[in-house]
Amino acid sequence: MAAIAQEKSSELDPVTITATINPVASSKTGRNLFVLKGEDIAKLPVHSLDEVLRYIPGFEVQARGPMGAQSDLVLRGGTFQQVLVVIDGLRINDPNTGHFNSYIPVVPAEIERIEVLKGASSAIYGSDAVGGVVHIITKTFAYTGVPSKSFSGGVTGGAYGLLNANASGYYSNEKLAVSAGAQTNNADGQAQRGIDGYFHLHTVSAAASYKLNNQWKIAYRSSFDSRKFAAQNFYTSFASDTAAEKVTTWWQQLALSYHKNNNHFTWQTGYKHVNDHYGYNPSSIANNSKSKLLQSLAVYEHSFNNDLSLVTGAQFQQKGISSNDRGNHTVYQAAGFASLNAALNKHFTVSPGVRLDWDEASGYELVPQLNASYKQGSFQVRGSAGKTIRNADFTERYNNYNKTLVTSGRIGNPDLSAERSFSYEAGADYFGKNFRVSTTLFQRRHSDLIDWSTTAYADMPRKENLSATGTYALARNISKLITSGWETDVQWIYTMNNQRSFTANAGFIWLNSETNAGFASFYTNSHAKFMVNGSLRYSTPLFAISVNGLYKTREAQAAANIKGQITTEYFVASVKADVFVIKNKLSVYAEADNVFNRSYADLLGAQMPGRWLMGGIRFTY
Repeated sequence: MAAIAQEKSSELDPVTITATINPVASSKTGRNLFVLKGEDIAKLPVHSLDEVLRYIPGFEVQARGPMGAQSDLVLRGGTFQQVLVVIDGLRINDPNTGHFNSYIPVVPAEIERIEVLKGASSAIYGSDAVGGVVHIITKTFAYTGVPSKSFSGGVTGGAYGLLNANASGYYSNEKLAVSAGAQTNNADGQAQRGIDGYFHLHTVSAAASYKLNNQWKIAYRSSFDSRKFAAQNFYTSFASDTAAEKVTTWWQQLALSYHKNNNHFTWQTGYKHVNDHYGYNPSSIANNSKSKLLQSLAVYEHSFNNDLSLVTGAQFQQKGISSNDRGNHTVYQAAGFASLNAALNKHFTVSPGVRLDWDEASGYELVPQLNASYKQGSFQVRGSAGKTIRNADFTERYNNYNKTLVTSGRIGNPDLSAERSFSYEAGADYFGKNFRVSTTLFQRRHSDLIDWSTTAYADMPRKENLSATGTYALARNISKLITSGWETDVQWIYTMNNQRSFTANAGFIWLNSETNAGFASFYTNSHAKFMVNGSLRYSTPLFAISVNGLYKTREAQAAANIKGQITTEYFVASVKADVFVIKNKLSVYAEADNVFNRSYADLLGAQMPGRWLMGGIRFTY
C-alpha cells in the first residue's frame, strides 16, 4: 500500500521539465501544469494526439476534422498560433501556419508523457508560447539506462470505411535505447455539403539513444508524417469551396547531453520540412508551399545545491518558405535566456527568468517572467507574471501575395508588427491522498495582436493583384485585447485492493475577451466562453470502461450559403469498452465516438462527424 500511495503522490505532483527546464516537482514551479502518462493514451477513446489533447482539463481543441485530419490548439482563450508545441525540448510550430501545429510527428506509443504548461512561457521558449506549451517527451530521449522492452499494436475497423492500425516497439539495456512505431488512420468519411469527409493519415517514427559513457549521451529521431484529407470550408465560408489538402512532414532531431555532478549540458539541433498541397476546388490552381524550420538549442544547467539551480541557454532558428502562393522568404531568429529556481525555505520557491529575443522581421524583445509558489502541507498558493511575444507566420504576412489575380480570400500583410502581451495569474492547489484540485485566475493584456478581418477593397493597403469586386479578409494588428479567465482542474486516482482502479480528470474554464479594435476579427473571440471537459476510466482485471466528455458555450455564427452553423453550445462524448482476453496482453474493444450523435462544428463550415461506431483488438507484450 505504501508503494501505491507513493505512485499516486508522484502522479498528482509529478516531476516536470517544461516550466523551468531543470527537473522539479510541479508544485515548485509556481505554474498550473497537467501531465498525462504515455501509457494512458491507448486506454482512452481517442485516435490521434489532437484528440488526446482535446480532453486534457482546460485545453480547447477546435477540430476541423476527425482523428488527426486538422485541429487548432487553444489554451486560455488564445488564438491557434499562441500555443507552442515542443518535442523533447525542440519547437515544432510550423513557420507557414499555426493550423499545422497539431501535426505532431511522433507515434503515440513512443510517448513517455505529455506535459501541458498553461499560461505565459515566452521567457524560456520565445515566440508562440502565449497561451501555453505542449511538451511531448518520448521514451527514447527520456531514457536513463534502465533496461526495458515492450511491443504493442492494434487494429480498428468501423463505419464509413474506417480502418486504423498501429504498431510500435521499444528496447533498452544499460547503454542503448531504441524505439520505432507506425500509425495509420483511414476512412471514406461521412457525407458533407459537397464531398465526403475522407482522410488518410500516416505517421512513422524511429529513435535511438546511446550512453557513450557515464557522462555523455547521444539521441537521434527521424519521423515522417503524411495527411491527406477533405478540407471543405476549413479556411473559407464560400459555397465553391470543396477543398482537398495533403500535408507531408519530415522531422529530424539530434541531441547530445552531458551530465556530471551538478552540471548538465544539452545541445540539440532539429530540421523540419513541410510540403503543403492545397486545392480549393477541382477547377482552381492548387497552392503548393514548402516550409522549413532549422534550429539549434544549447542549454546549461548548474545546481548549486538542492535548493538553488541556474539554467542558461541560447537558441537559433532559420525559417523559410517556397510557395507559388506566398512567394520565397527566409527569416532568422536568435535568443539567449536564463532562469533561476530557488527554494528560499522548505515552503517558498521562486523562479525568475529573462530572455533576449531577436527576430529579423520584428527586431529585439526583452521578455521577463517571475513565478512563485508557497506550499504548506497539502495546500499551495502560487503566482506568475510575464511578458509574451509572437511573430507573424508566413501565411499572415504573404497569403495570396504571389498570385496574378485574387478575386476573393485572405490577404497577407508584410507590415505586421509582432504581438506583445503581459500575463498575470494567481492560483491555489490542494493535494489530497487520492486527488488534486487546482484553481487559477488569470488575465492577459495584448497589444498588436494579429488576426484576420473582413476589409473593403478600398481599404486594402495593397491592390496590385486584387479585384475591385472581391471579398477580402486582411491580416491586421489589433491595438488592444484583454482576455480574463478562471480555470479549475481536478484529478482523482483511486485503487481498490490493487485490482480495480478508478481515474478521473476534469477541467472547468470560463473566459472573456474584450477589444477596442472597432472591427470584427476571425479568431479573437472564437474560443469557448465556458468549457467543461475531461475523462474517466474504471478498470478491473476482466474489463474496463472509458468515457471522454466535452461541453462548451461560445458565440453563435451562421453562413446560410453553406448551411454552416456554430451553435451557442454543444456536448459531445465518446465511450470505449475493453474486455481483457489475456490479462495485460490482449484485449478486444468496442467504441462509439460522438455517442449521442450531436451535430456540431468548432469552426464555421467545418462540420464534424456524427455518431461513429467501431471496434478492434489490441495486444501488448
